[in-house]
Amino acid sequence: MLPRPDSFPVDLPPRHSVLSMPYTLTPGPATGTTLAALKQRRLLGSRFKTSGKVVVPAQDFCPDTGDSQFDFVEAPHTGVLNAFTETAEGLLGLVRIDGSDVDMAHRLVDTSYADLKVGQRVSAVWSDAPDAGYLSLSGFRPDASAPLGKVEPYAGGVEAVKVVPYHLDLHYNHAYGPFFGRLFDEMRTSGRILGVRMPDGDGALLPPREIDDISHRPSGTWVEIKQTGTVLAMSIIYLEFVGQKQPPPYIYAEILLDGARTKLIHNVSGLDMSRAKELVKPGTRVRAVWRVERTGSLDDISHFELLDGEEQH
Repeated sequence: MLPRPDSFPVDLPPRHSVLSMPYTLTPGPATGTTLAALKQRRLLGSRFKTSGKVVVPAQDFCPDTGDSQFDFVEAPHTGVLNAFTETAEGLLGLVRIDGSDVDMAHRLVDTSYADLKVGQRVSAVWSDAPDAGYLSLSGFRPDASAPLGKVEPYAGGVEAVKVVPYHLDLHYNHAYGPFFGRLFDEMRTSGRILGVRMPDGDGALLPPREIDDISHRPSGTWVEIKQTGTVLAMSIIYLEFVGQKQPPPYIYAEILLDGARTKLIHNVSGLDMSRAKELVKPGTRVRAVWRVERTGSLDDISHFELLDGEEQH
């Protein structure tokens, strides 16, 4: 019988992972047209028919009435600074474009925090980058000589941007703690799978945790789990999607390892995929196959293969 996990120091460093999410954003008619106009160094607004309010940059709905009926207008490149703040990424301000009824949030450039003051005149600064998007308008800078501009009728000639590619990466550092730390350390160094005994002593929790999910009582001592088990449920993945670690088709299965009372989710591989539905089903016996190079994660198990004389090729 193995001792409780808190008697073992955990020396594994935090595990770094990245959740990478590509998107295609549909900006809609107002924002899509505004983005296209910015590439031409033109600033567009919406004049809403019910309220008569002018909103710069252009929006699809009036912020006061929710009205969706509007005409595009051409806005000047000058305005008044109504508020500002300093961030780690630089200076940000709320600029009331001349003729607009709302403030526009954007960068403040070519200046310092000490030189800014509420009410000062500002003018637009444009980027030369061909695909800067919203930042085709780099920002606004103080300009005491900026003339008072006015909103003009929309001159047309702009084809709206239909889709905006976008990518978001979320970085995480996962602290293992004594339970997952011991599990992954044993997988990396000795190629064995550890669980913790259920409070009633019958079976083990895998992955190991301090509290039993059902009884809410503390778990017991460590126990080594066998590397053979039974498929409880499975899916054959045929579709391609972002984030896949292997090309389809492949089998994703819920596996109950011998000696455990909770399931493990992993891949079943090493078989003729044209016969996957015949060979793998609830009740199929499988065995863990380990990677040669192990890093201390569930991926140290490459996959599960069929047992009991099942066809492997």
